[in-house]
Amino acid sequence: MQSIVTIMILLLAAIPTGAVPDKSVFQVVGRILQGDGAPFREAVPVVFLHGSLTPFSAQAPVGPDGRFKFKKIPAGTYTLSAAVPRLGEMRKTIEVGVSFADSNGNIATDISFDGTISWEKKGTVSAAELSVSESAKQEYRKAQDCLSRQDVQGAIARLKKAVELSPQFAIALNQLGTIAYQTGKFQQAEEYFRASLKQDPGLYAPLVNLGGALLALKRDEEALAVNLDSVKVMPGDALAHAQLGQNYYYLGRFDEAEIHLKRAEALDPSHFSYPQVVLIDLYLRRNRPQAAVDEMEAFMKLHPDSDWVPKIRKLLETTRARLSAKP
Repeated sequence: MQSIVTIMILLLAAIPTGAVPDKSVFQVVGRILQGDGAPFREAVPVVFLHGSLTPFSAQAPVGPDGRFKFKKIPAGTYTLSAAVPRLGEMRKTIEVGVSFADSNGNIATDISFDGTISWEKKGTVSAAELSVSESAKQEYRKAQDCLSRQDVQGAIARLKKAVELSPQFAIALNQLGTIAYQTGKFQQAEEYFRASLKQDPGLYAPLVNLGGALLALKRDEEALAVNLDSVKVMPGDALAHAQLGQNYYYLGRFDEAEIHLKRAEALDPSHFSYPQVVLIDLYLRRNRPQAAVDEMEAFMKLHPDSDWVPKIRKLLETTRARLSAKP
């Protein structure tokens, strides 16, 4: 019998090609705050919303009170990213759907630079990034506008033009890889991520993304070195730990898999990689039904709009029955 994680991983790989049936749109609102709960005064934060499983990108202004608003956001899973000049960037997964919206269709979420959410401190700007032409940067900005309108082909064309103008534009290459991955073109994604790293070896995003692409291509042994590097470079990133945990799971190294999947959960419980799914199967395989039940309950609470909730609920009932039948 095919394991639940195998079935769900296959589903996740298919999500980009035909995402969410819910056609509703919502507003994502919130605040960007300092650790003491006050808005930033000396610096102006910028906030982005990126599609975690499907191509989408939007930026919203942040007011003096730290408030932001994204309008007309389709249902789905997103990464909310806030950056503060000279400080760094924080990211968290948010679910956009009816279960999380108020009566006005608002989904509220804050980001506080208080250490409760993992964040990336700003490093030095690479020579490759500094040498990107203004015309290439303009094409990149136009690509982001296309993604905000869900014009994926327009975004791809703009990003390719940006790379033609500045072949060293590693960030644009990484985004081309991300779109390829999200649309199920994993081989093409690998090529773009490797090209991005060739232009800027110190860039983290294409490194962790390459690890994901290699997993999708079922090159688990090769992926392991990349995913280990990702965790070493960015130990506070949930995606790095989730991918390393999955990698160890595929290799049958369950103890190590559990460590990193639990770390991913702790860093970002709602993370779009669904660490709970792999943990459910891991615990069932290792005859730890109560631990599996805990992960099932967590999954349904965190992802109530997921199409997989009915399947998880059915498995939960079966597992609880097993527990009840124990002498």
